[in-house]
Amino acid sequence: MTTNGILQIAIFCAIIIALAVPLGVYMARLFSGERNFFTPILGPVEAICYRVAGVDPKREQHWLTYAFAMLLFNLVCFLSLYALLRLQGYLPFNPQGMGAMAPDLAFNTAISFTTNTNWQNYGGETTLGYLVQMAGLTVHNFVSAATGIAVAVALIRGFARRSAQTIGNFWVDLTRCTLYLLLPIAIVVALFMVWQGMPQNLSSYTDATTLEGAHQTIAQGPVASQLVIKMLGTNGGGFFNANSAHPFENPNAITNLIQMVLIFCLGAGLTMTFGRMVGNMKQGWALLGAMGILFLAGVLVAYWAEAGGNAAFAHLGIDQVASSLQSGGNMEGKEVRFGIANSALFSVITTAASCGAINSWLDSMMPLGGLIPMVNMQLGEIIIGGVGAGLYGMLLFAILAVFIAGLMVGRTPEYVGKKIESREVKMAMLAILILPLSILGFTALASVVPAGLAGPLNAGPHGFSEILYAFSSQTANNGSAFGGLTGNTMFYNLTGGFAMMLGRFGMIVPVLAIAGSLAGKKLVPASIGTFPTDNGLFVALLIGVILITGGLTFLPADALGPVVEHLQLQAGSLY
Repeated sequence: MTTNGILQIAIFCAIIIALAVPLGVYMARLFSGERNFFTPILGPVEAICYRVAGVDPKREQHWLTYAFAMLLFNLVCFLSLYALLRLQGYLPFNPQGMGAMAPDLAFNTAISFTTNTNWQNYGGETTLGYLVQMAGLTVHNFVSAATGIAVAVALIRGFARRSAQTIGNFWVDLTRCTLYLLLPIAIVVALFMVWQGMPQNLSSYTDATTLEGAHQTIAQGPVASQLVIKMLGTNGGGFFNANSAHPFENPNAITNLIQMVLIFCLGAGLTMTFGRMVGNMKQGWALLGAMGILFLAGVLVAYWAEAGGNAAFAHLGIDQVASSLQSGGNMEGKEVRFGIANSALFSVITTAASCGAINSWLDSMMPLGGLIPMVNMQLGEIIIGGVGAGLYGMLLFAILAVFIAGLMVGRTPEYVGKKIESREVKMAMLAILILPLSILGFTALASVVPAGLAGPLNAGPHGFSEILYAFSSQTANNGSAFGGLTGNTMFYNLTGGFAMMLGRFGMIVPVLAIAGSLAGKKLVPASIGTFPTDNGLFVALLIGVILITGGLTFLPADALGPVVEHLQLQAGSLY
């Protein structure tokens, strides 16, 4: 670990904190229906969208209607993307003549981009034409991100409203999020990325001859437009197979920093949106504080593990080689343009949020370095998290935390003025238990059936980590690949698809049920017995609940993978 590396991490954190309040306040005003800077320009466009779709923007929805609209919209998104993937060979803007995607892979990919996961069992530049990349993947990057933010805002309204029967209108929230929030930022940043050297064209791939006389095909296309929303919307799916390690997707250190900021900025801002809408900004800072502590702990552990290098060199009797190759740490699988600090930081950011983009190969990280991204996802990606998903995931744990606090003081728990009763606690537990049900269930299945065991490249604990990481990533709607797992098989395409659906909608529906229940309650004035939820004590309790819940649930599985591999690595055993 170096001073320069620590400084880069500190600069990133400072930028996120600086952006959180203005973005949070803007989103609070936007979803409260207030006018903003873009209203004169985009207001008429918004009105046309409602008129064409037959939506009354003034008519709000009960939580069941809101959930039905959300599920129906995502079903249409899935079917439309599946059709594009299967019909690709007949579509225009396909200069390389890419054919149709196989049915099982198309099923997996369509679910992946609909659920904001962007898990990719294919190489983008060798599989997809430009129309599918734009009308299929890029469009879904916008609407899947907007869906997550809409659900988070609906839950915030549940806390903020009193004696209400509605939690907003899904179609209005979806439209406003896309038009007024995602599109303006994406357009501006995409133009900046083009200036930095990122391609944005519809040209055929370029054939070139190298100085050695070898033939090379250089892929290009509408990269910038997809890159920005994949980061801003915490989607993560790469235009190229190498994702953000590819120089066309990540040209330099400046674009690398901007991409990391894009991943975190809206998720951090939503904590301030929560504070603004419930009328107490300290509540937002408490949530952001808990997220920030967990994030920094993960970054420092991952950076320390990667900076330490591979301990197995000493046991292999090649200390001299170790001193020359590993003196700066573990550079295997990393882009030399970014180095160890930025690679470790990027990997923790992308898994603390449900982004999944990578600028280094996670399979090449040290066992403990690879453990941190895995744990981030297993906790539900609540450390900033995916846009919307991170906030409502953290609020589920906040409900559990105040429930435990209520048990300790012997009174009905309250959170931001709403009594937390059995219905809310049951729904919160149902949503939280979806993760271990899917992650551990599918991992156990893949670890015993021949079709699952055929996937890992490595044996022993590292091979188990490849399986565990895959289902952790897909269930948590992250999409990052640990690497080493042959995922493009019927078994992994189907099980992965179902894991993504469970992780997304199995959590969203209980969250909306909680929103509806809370919206109908009256606000309870704070009293001398009210447990304060905007101070350091609550932050500590919240972090403790998160770590104990995650630790008790996933520690046995993690111990069989990264932890065992780390211990055996110290003894010189490799896999």
